Amino acid sequence: MTMPTALSLAGGRLAALAWGEAQAPTWLALHGWLDNAASFARLAPRLVEALDIRVVALDFAGHGHSRHLPGGGDYAIWDYAHDVLDALDDLSLTHAPLLGHSMGAGVACLVAAAAPERVTRLALIDGLGVLTTEAARTPDQLRKGLRAHRRPVSRAPRYPDGESAVAARVAGGVTPLEAETARPMVARNLIETDDGHLRLRTDPRLLRPSPVRFTPEQALALLEAIRCPALCIEAEDGILAGRASAAAARAALKGLRRRVLPGGHHLHLEASRVAAVAHAIEEAQP
Repeated sequence: MTMPTALSLAGGRLAALAWGEAQAPTWLALHGWLDNAASFARLAPRLVEALDIRVVALDFAGHGHSRHLPGGGDYAIWDYAHDVLDALDDLSLTHAPLLGHSMGAGVACLVAAAAPERVTRLALIDGLGVLTTEAARTPDQLRKGLRAHRRPVSRAPRYPDGESAVAARVAGGVTPLEAETARPMVARNLIETDDGHLRLRTDPRLLRPSPVRFTPEQALALLEAIRCPALCIEAEDGILAGRASAAAARAALKGLRRRVLPGGHHLHLEASRVAAVAHAIEEAQP
């Protein structure tokens, strides 16, 4: 894999990886929940070569090499929009395309809806819009979030070696993931402890349920507000396949281009699928 350049952004609050020449047009890449910038380690070099661009992949707050939130706050998905806007400002980009996977696709949609002048186009990978809670279930959601917030934070798991950490990610992932697919992200998420073991960099607070979520109606209204060109690449075995909520989201985003490709939720990181993902993004360019 092509070696990226490490970046520090937003006064050191955010970390990022960059592929391509600094003077090339820049795309900002946004990873999924509990992932990190290395999620784009196989896709970014292909896009750089095919489109003659630069790809800067963020570590969202609490993920990868970025700082954890201070105090006892929660990680709300709309707060990640500040990560995107801060990164654009630090990179001196008045606007840019956003490339998002899963949660990162949701954040990209929020920014495109609320700050349309900053987003020229969207390329979304197995994600479209945000997770929602029906209005009637708001008390239940808040109850779960408050209870989790008041419990002691679990210590980050420790592993004797990197392969043990990869095996744990494969076994405990929310979506199916093969070891070769997980390896780049896990490697970026490990730090050595004083006793020679490895632990995860990820903030354990990310595992707490959100106290508040957008309602389905709010989520659709946000998608309806997006005006830039948008491509959604769905995985045949991903999180959007066959869901009624995904169909409603596609209908809400006017002019959306849709491609369905073989692969799992992390198809952009699957060695046998990444070329097809890159080709789909390349085909969608003007």
